[in-house]
Amino acid sequence: MTQDSLRKPRIALLFGGRSSEHAVSCVTAAGVLNAIDREKYDVVPVGITRSGSWSLVEQDPADWSLSSGEAPEVAGGTPVRLADVSAGSELQAHDGNGSVRSLGGVDLVFPLLHGPFGEDGTLQGLLELADVPYVGSGVSASAIGMDKHYMKVVFEAAGFDVGPYVVITDKEWQRDPEAALATSGRLDYPLFVKPARAGSSVGISRVDDPSQLRAAVEAAREHDPKVVIEAGITGREIECGVLEGRGASPARASLPGEIAVEAGAHTFYDFEAKYVDGAAATLSCPAELPEGAGEELGRLAVAAFDAVGAEGLARVDFFYTPDGRWVINEINTMPGFTPISMYPQMWAASGLPYRELIDELIWLAMNRRTGLR
Repeated sequence: MTQDSLRKPRIALLFGGRSSEHAVSCVTAAGVLNAIDREKYDVVPVGITRSGSWSLVEQDPADWSLSSGEAPEVAGGTPVRLADVSAGSELQAHDGNGSVRSLGGVDLVFPLLHGPFGEDGTLQGLLELADVPYVGSGVSASAIGMDKHYMKVVFEAAGFDVGPYVVITDKEWQRDPEAALATSGRLDYPLFVKPARAGSSVGISRVDDPSQLRAAVEAAREHDPKVVIEAGITGREIECGVLEGRGASPARASLPGEIAVEAGAHTFYDFEAKYVDGAAATLSCPAELPEGAGEELGRLAVAAFDAVGAEGLARVDFFYTPDGRWVINEINTMPGFTPISMYPQMWAASGLPYRELIDELIWLAMNRRTGLR
């Protein structure tokens, strides 16, 4: 047995990033750093600053959590890059004196990035070019899953029940904002105005009458020039975790989870309710559903996973209407992944604890080839 075969797999955890979900990504990294099995893996945390610089950062999960009461941020560190060498790929540090030193090979990248420039296929394309295995979906599925417009187009084509919506592109807004706003006239209020390519409820506004619409679109455009306006759906918010199957086996669905926003300060499950106000929402798993409804949800969640060509993991969100319909809301190809996030909670309730879930995602990525597949 060679020395290389005895070496623990080297996992580069990427987090932070250029999107408005930078802090959420850091919190996700804190959860994984705290739980990943160091007996099995050699872990290298790499933070990405808001400007896009890669840095070797501290291993202590507390540095990236919300324990201090302030949003964590990657401010810098020893600059690093992923380099192609004869033996594969390695991390290289660039010291202040201009010298370059090897930090060793990388067997796998675990990208814990949320939002654009990390979850939208851009990073996945870079890793494909570098021929480095990575956790999660590939380029096309990541791009579709990030863009609420094209995601809905794919789901409609696949036969899913999709709620009414309109899209306002940047050029439409620049040409004639009033005409762009008028396209929402066919939608029933309340409306939800969203950046097309953002997550964690960043930039989302609930609009209860037309006088609020322009300001909501402008707020969404601060995060993305393309905006999606959705009609509110009456129904319970039910989610399902999906995990890729091993080999040729089909994807697996978790037990369903439900989000119930407490009456009061929050009119929907916004950023504050998700990450700041711990009493704002109740997450329950398994969700109480009529007989057969949970099984139907699992089937639909796996079908949505397959429709976009997802790999690794995804959380699929639905509305369960009073008349028993499942209306798909969205798929998230890198869902919140702290121990208290819904995706790990649903799998824990389904018999796969957090640390074992991390192991499974790493196994799936290590056994999936890069490139076309």
